[in-house]
Amino acid sequence: MSLVRNSFRDRREGYTDKAVVIRCVREDLSSVTVKLYYLHNGSARLGFWIQGREYMLPVGIVLKALIDTSDHEIYTKLTCCYNEKNGEVKGAVGTQLVGERTKIILDEVRHLALFTQEQCLQHIGEHFQPVMEGMESENYSSVADAVLRNYIFVHLSDNNDKFNLIIFMVQKLFSLIDQTSAPDNSDSLQNQEVLLPGHLITIYLKEKLEDWLRKGKKLIEDMINNKDKNFDFCSLKDVKKVMDKNSAKQISAAIENLLKTGRLITQTGLDLQQRAGFTVQAERLNYLRFISFFRSVHRGASFAGLRTTSVRKLLPESWGFLCPVHTPDGEPCGLLNHMTCTCRITSYYNSQGNIRDFFKIRMSILDVLVGVGMTTSWPKVDHAGPPQVLPVLLDGCVIGSLPSGEADKVVAHLRRLKVSAASVIPDDLEVGYVPLSLGGTYPGLFLFTTPSRFIRPVRNISIPSVDGKDIELIGPFEQVFMEIKCPDGGNGGRSNSFPATHEELTPTAMLSVVANLTPWSDHNQSPRNMYQCQMAKQTMAFSLQAIQSRADQKLYHLQTPQTPIVRTKTYTKYCMDNYPSGTNAIVAVLAYTGYDMEDAMILNKSSVERGMCHGQIYQTETIDLCDSKSKSDRGQRIFKREHSDKSISSFVDSDGLPYVGQVIHPNAPYCSTINQVTNSKKIFNRKGSETAIVDYVTVDTKNKKHLQKVNIRFRHPRNPVIGDKFSSRHGQKGVCSQLWADIDMPFSGVTGMRPDLIINPHAFPSRMTIAMLLESVAAKGGSLHGKFVDATPFSDAVKGANGKTETESDSLVDELGSMLRDRGFNYHGVEVLYSGVYGTELTCEIFIGPVYYQRLRHMVSDKYQVRATGQVDQITRQPIKGRKRGGGVRFGEMERDAMLAHGAAYLLHDRLHTCSDYHIADVCSLCGSILTTAIVQPPKRVVREIGGLPPAKAPKKVTCHACQTSKGMETVAMPYVFRYLAAELAAMNIKMTIQLSSGAGA
Repeated sequence: MSLVRNSFRDRREGYTDKAVVIRCVREDLSSVTVKLYYLHNGSARLGFWIQGREYMLPVGIVLKALIDTSDHEIYTKLTCCYNEKNGEVKGAVGTQLVGERTKIILDEVRHLALFTQEQCLQHIGEHFQPVMEGMESENYSSVADAVLRNYIFVHLSDNNDKFNLIIFMVQKLFSLIDQTSAPDNSDSLQNQEVLLPGHLITIYLKEKLEDWLRKGKKLIEDMINNKDKNFDFCSLKDVKKVMDKNSAKQISAAIENLLKTGRLITQTGLDLQQRAGFTVQAERLNYLRFISFFRSVHRGASFAGLRTTSVRKLLPESWGFLCPVHTPDGEPCGLLNHMTCTCRITSYYNSQGNIRDFFKIRMSILDVLVGVGMTTSWPKVDHAGPPQVLPVLLDGCVIGSLPSGEADKVVAHLRRLKVSAASVIPDDLEVGYVPLSLGGTYPGLFLFTTPSRFIRPVRNISIPSVDGKDIELIGPFEQVFMEIKCPDGGNGGRSNSFPATHEELTPTAMLSVVANLTPWSDHNQSPRNMYQCQMAKQTMAFSLQAIQSRADQKLYHLQTPQTPIVRTKTYTKYCMDNYPSGTNAIVAVLAYTGYDMEDAMILNKSSVERGMCHGQIYQTETIDLCDSKSKSDRGQRIFKREHSDKSISSFVDSDGLPYVGQVIHPNAPYCSTINQVTNSKKIFNRKGSETAIVDYVTVDTKNKKHLQKVNIRFRHPRNPVIGDKFSSRHGQKGVCSQLWADIDMPFSGVTGMRPDLIINPHAFPSRMTIAMLLESVAAKGGSLHGKFVDATPFSDAVKGANGKTETESDSLVDELGSMLRDRGFNYHGVEVLYSGVYGTELTCEIFIGPVYYQRLRHMVSDKYQVRATGQVDQITRQPIKGRKRGGGVRFGEMERDAMLAHGAAYLLHDRLHTCSDYHIADVCSLCGSILTTAIVQPPKRVVREIGGLPPAKAPKKVTCHACQTSKGMETVAMPYVFRYLAAELAAMNIKMTIQLSSGAGA
């Protein structure tokens, strides 16, 4: 975003930590950041990047090199922001020190004997010619013009505009130093824009094309300069032969690598703070997870490792643009945010889908401003500064100044034109009017039309609505200085001198799509709403409509989903019934049997057997014969089964593919291929330890003769078992601790209904999820009345034109309780239950009702890890790690401390020695070494068998090479890693001696 803002910088010698930064974006989307640094001696340096390195120039040299000007004109320009008559009035940004600093800037240039524009250009060209690639033979003036054109304010093509922008930046820098204006917050959304994937690919492709053309040019130049080789530049054959050495495939390979790995291979850095982490796999676990990937905004991987928390804070400037609820907990908290449901990003296309003519748009805005009294900017004309006049900037270009008394009228006129349908002003123009203040943000009128900006709609109530055209799109920079009221009928604590000019469309516009699906989220504790946003994206659901035609690597599918009885308006708006993600379960809040402690829950076994929360996991395995590692097999193998091979005929069909619906056990065959030349066969066996069912087999028919690629989809049944995770829509997650028989579940004395799920009442007091209680009562009343219940948050606070809320009743609880009372149920949603075990009435009334529950993807069948024996590490001989490899569970230091604290010494010995790397070593008691012992092989001799008995085994003889004797050899049980430690120490010339002793005191 072409916005001048203050920032801080690491201290250098002679430099302060104050600077003004502007990020300049060309029309081809490439950008260059320019910084203006303040020095301790009162001067300033202009910093810019060339090929990934930062270079500095005195600001006075740059000013005199841009246009033909004099020291007096520069002095007048820089000091116009100060008037001694102003004093410390509101909006005065200049002090008497501005003149002294300007003299220092001009003296630096004069001491270098640079007096004219040509001399400054020669100075810049002389110093920058070595770093300007391809300009070694150019004159200094051409080199300087290239530096000023390609690296300093690249978004401006006219040097007069660049001159004016530097004047403005210096004035703002001096104001920051004198503390007449406040520094801008670089973490605020006001000063940020979005890096869109299309823009990133475009600038990366442009750089790779430039590199390819540069290499091709150098190759041709070398061939022309090489007199020994016969090269004709006019011959297409010769040019093509040279260009073949510089393959264009490297361009597509670089883009493909970016999409696969998310890494940028670049020398310049593309003016970005990171080189990796630009791509993420859009998982289709469920529909909400899929769409959240396209509404997410990440601050950047470079901020993840910072120790400061300022980048993660939720600032008020992000209101309405970033959801305050939808951010993960843990490491990416506050860095990975999601846009609100009404927020969108500006682009190069207008609402009709046509590419915008930004030059025409800017000319139209300039004509409008001139018509309302703006004075255009020109180097030869001197303007006053704040507080008399305000600078006007359009997309980072100083276009003029405006009398401060007329600024409010001009802003209102621009907003009126934005809303008007017949206006040439774009509807997403950002009108950032910063009013005069004492020590606040630097004043001015900042206008933006560039792409990659956040915008959102609000209602403009300061102008009369014509045919409902009162919706205005605003940005985060201007929102801070606007008066926007909420649609609750109040004034938000404003005084009458600052009436509201705009109004929010709905209270839920501040939430994301996922956060808007939580019913009555305004009655929940905030962390619970955050948890729900994460768990909604981990839910097994009906994720795809075309699931029969998909070949995703892994898919979770809920077999029996239902639509929720209690829903928000957003649920209907986004047609979430096409992708349902839960089940309406009858939930009783009851401490029953003790299996519901600590967020555990009891499920009705009969409900599960009837299909509640049944699901499957689909895994697709792709077999491509063209990717064979053996070159001899490539193109010669086909899918086929030998007719004589009856051992796999029950698993594999004659075409070499499995039968659809076939149950495949671990290590069972499911596919067969044959080499047409050698007749060698290859059978694919099922890996893993879980039985699967062949659900679907698809073939790739690109090869007309023989099939070369197939996708085999396996189905794994995943019905609820003990240990599976469930959650309500209010962050109340829990684990199934017991599948209780239906006859043992409590039942209602009136309806005879038994709950599907029992949770502990202790889940509510500390978490304060009141909305879950409201949902239970509302769903109970909605099911009795046969209608869905609207649970949109803040609906009781929205007041219409008549001053009344949308709800009929004054209290939500009263409205929901009346629905139950009309059908003969208790007003508070409680019922009398009877014990399923004893048949006696429970001592208190139980809160029971339907709640929409989600089944999460965390299941015991995918996570359990158990092992008796198996693979060990080749070096340490200890069990390996990894569930897929059949490894063990780590028994670490903290577990060891727990065993010691309990005094379980024998158990500790069993875990860390007997069941780990038990080893019997031969130790020499004379020298104490375990590395110098060796087994002496006895000489072979003829042993006569006696009575058919096996020959007697010769006794093992162990000797010590160091002592040259076999006396004093002992066998000691020890962990093998101890022997490995002795070997490692010996490699470093450190000898380990073991002293052996026997007895209880040893």
